[in-house]
Amino acid sequence: MPAKFGFLSTYPPTQCGLATFNAALATHLNTGGTSGVVRLLAGDSVSGGIELDRAAPRVVHTWHTGTPGGWQAAANALNRFDVAIIQHEYGIYPGDAGDEVLPLLRALRIPSIVVLHTVLSNPDPLQRRVLERIGAAADALVTMTDTARQRLSGGYDVDPRKISVIPHGAGSRAGAPREDHDRPHLLTWGLLGPGKGIEWAIRALARLGDLEPKPVYTVAGRTHPKVLEQFGDVYRDSLKELAASLGVADQIVWADAYLEEADLTRLIRSADVVLLPYDSTEQVTSGVLIEAVGAEIPVVATEFPHAVELLADGPGLLVPHQDPEAMAVAIRRALAEPRMPGRLTGLAGGPTLRWPAVAARYQALAGRLLPALAAPVPA
Repeated sequence: MPAKFGFLSTYPPTQCGLATFNAALATHLNTGGTSGVVRLLAGDSVSGGIELDRAAPRVVHTWHTGTPGGWQAAANALNRFDVAIIQHEYGIYPGDAGDEVLPLLRALRIPSIVVLHTVLSNPDPLQRRVLERIGAAADALVTMTDTARQRLSGGYDVDPRKISVIPHGAGSRAGAPREDHDRPHLLTWGLLGPGKGIEWAIRALARLGDLEPKPVYTVAGRTHPKVLEQFGDVYRDSLKELAASLGVADQIVWADAYLEEADLTRLIRSADVVLLPYDSTEQVTSGVLIEAVGAEIPVVATEFPHAVELLADGPGLLVPHQDPEAMAVAIRRALAEPRMPGRLTGLAGGPTLRWPAVAARYQALAGRLLPALAAPVPA
């Protein structure tokens, strides 16, 4: 009988990468069994005119993170399933460094798999303590890159036998038709905010002024809701001012929207190069990176850990952080060599990993946990 999976995560229509990841995993694990989602919801239930707390597919309970003690009802909801799959990011759970996930884990009576979207190389003491306690309470830990696994096993007091590496899944976008266009199309997408490094991509674009026809650079995505709440659109406005000062404002398209899957697929497949100019040296997981590679679009990325691991032998070029000259050189090469290797690597050059294959690995991990925790109760 197929296992019934309970998921704990942000979830659509919440607009973030974690919600998108969880929705895709839940969809591909819902094969014959019954899955359910306990949705994390911060603040008001209305955002951008969308009633976030309305009934949604698979949502069995909403944990309003502003409500004290909400973890208890969330744990009760998850206990109705066979296995709990819990997405972890420091910013989504209440408490200091998100420590309210800990009593929830301890209250579970079913096997738990915690998916770690961030593993910091230099955490503060509280972040380290919370993650180590998550490792102690969970039955299994999943990282999406070998870099994250090495950080976790080497830098934290966590049982390495609990750790599995299961890469981020990629959608089936490569089969969508390519759109014809007259000018080279550069693309960055995802929630916008400081640290995305868009300013370096704009400076790189300004160094491509001799190209004919001139490239068009699309920056697609809304400002991150937390950034918007605290600072408004200061970052986006500063980018527009920079583009104007460099004379490339007419080459940039600002798509200030969260795109539905069909629209996102068309946009990705219209790109000649995907730019990931991120400032972070910590990012061990990037859904945008995996989707770009899976769509067989050449990537130019800064040397953040996931890019280093995935692109070392794959379809893209690495450049130093905050180096627009190197980025411009890489863009020129990517445009000149559109037939860069187009395979999606998994682990150390492993096979293509689409969502069905990724879900199968979670299913296998759950299968290893269930027999060990289903021992007969002594008479």
